[in-house]
Amino acid sequence: MSFRVVRSSKFRHVYGSACKREQCYDNIRVSKSSWDSTFCAVNPKFVAIIVESAGGGAFIVLPLNKVGRIPPDYPLVGGHKGPVLDIAWCPHNDNVIASGSEDCLVKVWQINDHGLSRTLTESVVDLQYHQRRVGLVLWHPTAHNILLTAGSDNQVVIWNVGTGEPLVEIDCHPDLVYSACWNWDGSQLVTTCRDKKLRIINPRTGEITEEAVSHEGSKGTRAIFLRNGLIFTTGFSKMSERQYSLRAPDNLEEPIVMVELDTSNGVMFPLYDPDTNLVFLCGKGDSVIRYFEITAEPPFVHYINTFQTPDPQRGIGMMPKRGCDVNSCEISRFFRLNNSGLCQVITMTVPRKSELFQEDLYPDTTGDVPALTAEEWIGGKDADPLLISLKEGYQSSTKKELKVSKKANILDKRSAGKPSPVGGGGGGSGGSEPTHDDFDDLSLAQTVSTLKMIEDMQDEIRKLKAIVVKHEKRIRVLEAAKPAVDNEADHAPPPPVSEPPPQILVTPNNNTHTSDEMAPDEV
Repeated sequence: MSFRVVRSSKFRHVYGSACKREQCYDNIRVSKSSWDSTFCAVNPKFVAIIVESAGGGAFIVLPLNKVGRIPPDYPLVGGHKGPVLDIAWCPHNDNVIASGSEDCLVKVWQINDHGLSRTLTESVVDLQYHQRRVGLVLWHPTAHNILLTAGSDNQVVIWNVGTGEPLVEIDCHPDLVYSACWNWDGSQLVTTCRDKKLRIINPRTGEITEEAVSHEGSKGTRAIFLRNGLIFTTGFSKMSERQYSLRAPDNLEEPIVMVELDTSNGVMFPLYDPDTNLVFLCGKGDSVIRYFEITAEPPFVHYINTFQTPDPQRGIGMMPKRGCDVNSCEISRFFRLNNSGLCQVITMTVPRKSELFQEDLYPDTTGDVPALTAEEWIGGKDADPLLISLKEGYQSSTKKELKVSKKANILDKRSAGKPSPVGGGGGGSGGSEPTHDDFDDLSLAQTVSTLKMIEDMQDEIRKLKAIVVKHEKRIRVLEAAKPAVDNEADHAPPPPVSEPPPQILVTPNNNTHTSDEMAPDEV
């Protein structure tokens, strides 16, 4: 007698549920670009979605509590001159987002805590290097202000956003770069390319450490690093069948697992949860979300279930673990974009009867504090992400504004004989560039003058209010006295009748003659 033993797993009964339409985001003009991107980025504060925009590219940023129907004139982030292709939130600052566009620019934006009150067109910093459109932006998981970008010019650039300068230029790809992913501590980089090859690269030097063919199909492929160091890929076979595979970094040519899923033609995006070791496969144009658990037991990639929806999806975003609801045993949350303009919220939950904190479901997860500075990372130092506990709920750390201090260009330095813009002195040392302390003094003086101006205006406003109050009192006194004046006018005696003017009698002189006495020839 034979029987089948069911695999024991705490995630075997994970189920997905879609929120009601009132708890979703409606009336969003999702981008119709044919670029293979998720079009959505989420963090515990905001959800950002690439939208259609006339006269350039734009994306919308919504606070998570801004649910319901979005007004058509809602403010956008619209500083690009071409369509936006990819967006990514900074993992160490929930108010900073980067965007890549067809105008060859990468822009980094600062969003206020309350969202946008007007259309934002001024970015914090513009990163200009690529000669063709930029279709991939990716933040470093542990180092502060380190950003990776990849464009259609086959170039991969690693930036220090704090200075606005490129740190490393990687030009080992002969064709278009499809995807890139950092490993757990950010010491390695895995990329997929149109030449069907999978590459593991040293991000500081740009050297290829491992290289192999990933999938034999010519359509788009994706690859991600797992927490244990393995690599999970999605792609197509020669017969255009969708596949996924699991590989070891030291033996990329022979996959541990290679499984064919279906014959759909949409690119599959693998979304990974490092805390639970779950991989969610979301295909562009699909109406399903498949999820798998990766373990050390054969067959290593275990199929769990499929979440079915009636509408095909155009894009999708995944909430970091620190934004999930631990009280309801929610292990993941997705923001799914439909062609109808609806951003549907889908929660993945583990059924538990207890209402206490489930420590086995929520181990310490990645926090929002960087483990390294940009200078430490480029200097060769590696560190694992700093972990936080979700037992008491997630509390956002105090954030500062993103400050960019670009280095001075030697061509912009003033000649020795010209005065400094701040110091104003002449001579040989007067032509030096203003230092950081000079700019601090200048900004302090400007702040003091601005405060003085505000105080003067407030004094003027108080004086005007006093004048208005004084005039109002006088008006009330006059209005109260007006009836008495009118009453006196009614009881006053009539004015005396004026006598006719006296008649003036003219007495003729004795020397004059009457008409009877005048001769005919007299006048």
